Amino acid sequence: MAFECVSRTHVGLRRKVNEDSMLVRTDRGLWAVADGMGGHDKGDVASAMVTDALLHLPIVYGLENLVEAATEALTRVNRELIVLADSGESSRTIGSTVVGLAIAGEQFRCFWAGDSRAYRIRGDQIVQLTRDHSLVQDLVEAGMLTPQEALDHPNSNVITRAVGVVEDLKIDKVSGDARPGDRFLLASDGLTKLVDETELVAELTTRRPEEAADKLIETVLSRGAPDNIAMIIASVV
Repeated sequence: MAFECVSRTHVGLRRKVNEDSMLVRTDRGLWAVADGMGGHDKGDVASAMVTDALLHLPIVYGLENLVEAATEALTRVNRELIVLADSGESSRTIGSTVVGLAIAGEQFRCFWAGDSRAYRIRGDQIVQLTRDHSLVQDLVEAGMLTPQEALDHPNSNVITRAVGVVEDLKIDKVSGDARPGDRFLLASDGLTKLVDETELVAELTTRRPEEAADKLIETVLSRGAPDNIAMIIASVV
């Protein structure tokens, strides 16, 4: 199985530092986006530690072993970030969301913690593979908010899970099939909060990946880009 990959990141229009990091290992069928927690100390350090740990995974065989190695690496980073935060004067959380994707043998595995997302676009259909670990998502699922109300909720930036937040890190995982023609999108919330699924699928099905990525960045910037933006488009060919 072969892949083509396009990645883009942008600091946005309101932040001085880009706290998003990306891992692109198309040769291994492995990609990830990490979003350092905005407003927290060293968010850029946290996201870089996450992607660096995934970059240096040992050589293993099979998707299950690869995702298991990734989970173990993220668990180590989680401990390191907690120690780093405890050693500082402010004792503030140093953390990062993460969403990762591995593909091999016509199967994919997605793993994540936080609200960075993964989607699969097949034909003209888009499916969100991840579930946001966020306060508003919990409220939506409890029937206390509608999806539309969640978009503008004052606590829409409150996440309930991330690397570096609590000692017992839980990584969610999902599996499925991968076919030629599928496009997978990994993105930080700097993109997904400003561009909805209808717009995503329209761009990713009518443009080449490079053009779609550039257009999505342009769209976010035109809407004020209050956060950093990071995206990876991995296509199965």
